[in-house]
This record gives sequence, C-alpha cells and structure tokens, in this order.
Amino acid sequence: MSQRDAYEQKLRAKLDEWQAEIDRLRARARSAEADAQLKKEQEEEADRLEQQREEMRQKLDRLRDASDDAWDDIKDGAERAWSSVSDAFNKARSRFK
Repeated sequence: MSQRDAYEQKLRAKLDEWQAEIDRLRARARSAEADAQLKKEQEEEADRLEQQREEMRQKLDRLRDASDDAWDDIKDGAERAWSSVSDAFNKARSRFK
C-alpha cells in the first residue's frame, strides 16, 4: 500500500469515527432526561458536526482524485482543516459528556 493510500485510509477511518460520535450525540439528545434546551443544543451541535464531517469527506474525495503534483498541496490544506474539525469534535465531546 502506498503512503498516499495509507493516508487516505486513515482519514476515512477518522470520518467513520466522527460519524459514530455524531450518532451517539444524537442518541443522547433523543433519550436524555435533560431539559428541552440541552436537547436542542445537542441536536444543533450534531448538525454542525455533521456538516463539518461532510465538508471533510468532500476534501478527502478531492485529495483522492488529485494528481500526484497537486496531492501535496491539497494534503496540506486538508490537514489544517482536519485539525480544526478534530478540535470541534473534542469540544463537543467535552461539552456533552
């Protein structure tokens, strides 16, 4: 497996992990005995995370389709974006434990 393939596989695994976290957050919002405001906040946060996850999936698709010459440039931009989305997931995880 090439380094490029391994990198893409790692990012796909992260997307799957993030989807599982979104699903858990939505499940908590549906089943929690919390007040209506907390449930609403959890659903809104899940929606934001879902949107960010979709944006990262699109970046991964562009990365996968990039030529060898463009791949490094796209990878650098994608890594910065992945870091930002990871931070958002970490904040949500801490906030809604």
